[in-house]
Amino acid sequence: MDDALDAYSRIVTSVADALQPCVLSVLVRSGRGAGAGSAVVLDDDGLVVTSAHVVEGVRGGAVIAADGEEAPFDVVGADLLSDLAVLRTRAGLAPAAELGDADRLRVGQLVIAVGNPLGLAGSVTAGVVSAVGRSLPVRTAYGGHAIDDVIQTDAALNPGNSGGALGDASARVVGINTAVAGFGLGLAVPVNATTRRILAELTSAGRVRRGWLGVGGLPAAIPRALADRLGRDRGLLVSEVVPGSPAAAAGLYLGDVVIAAGSVPVTTAQDLQKLMLGTAAGSRFPVTVFRRGALVDVVVELAELRV
Repeated sequence: MDDALDAYSRIVTSVADALQPCVLSVLVRSGRGAGAGSAVVLDDDGLVVTSAHVVEGVRGGAVIAADGEEAPFDVVGADLLSDLAVLRTRAGLAPAAELGDADRLRVGQLVIAVGNPLGLAGSVTAGVVSAVGRSLPVRTAYGGHAIDDVIQTDAALNPGNSGGALGDASARVVGINTAVAGFGLGLAVPVNATTRRILAELTSAGRVRRGWLGVGGLPAAIPRALADRLGRDRGLLVSEVVPGSPAAAAGLYLGDVVIAAGSVPVTTAQDLQKLMLGTAAGSRFPVTVFRRGALVDVVVELAELRV
């Protein structure tokens, strides 16, 4: 038992030693008053990532490194639909963290959170991945949206942890802490290929472009004969078509089962949302649905999703 505890402690302390210098405290002032959060250093040129809600409505503020050194920051870009923001501060203020791949996480895996909860800089908590693939609802001008593949953890998070690092046992950042959902339940935006693409767009353009289709749906079984043909047994049952949306204009209907979009298989609403990332307004987007016993191809002219 002692050996197991010692091994656990060695992992947590080694991750803390590696990540604490890479995590900054974020101080902001806006019309709503002062606020605080955390941020993770992305590179040696002064780019850092935090939660979009930490810097919502502000253009700048200050970050504080683990050694107490303070520097101003500017907001390069923010995306409320992923709750990620890129800031620029002084180059060389703190070392860059190594980014991992949240798609490799398994339920029960050890994770360590590093951040600035309640203003207590450099705080470390440990726990496990409680679940993966969660969705975090957000609102847009066009209705509901969800942040995909959110990580659920029981590592203790508190206000101020937002924007901080969720690290794995190898001190790779696999998540950006985003929300406290309840006692013993924290959520983190995953670091994966989608996240890297969002961060790249925020860095280069200051914003993320997404197409808007205008449907909502639920996973649903498809007929056995079609399932055998496709090699999968589920599609996305259209349960909502927003009036006036591109989907409505193109002739998608309640009860359609989306089989593929843009030639990519679809089984969840999140599958569609991922396909919308980086897709320009005005693009012609093919959607294949199962309707009244037949496969039907519909071409949708996408609009741009706005918050």
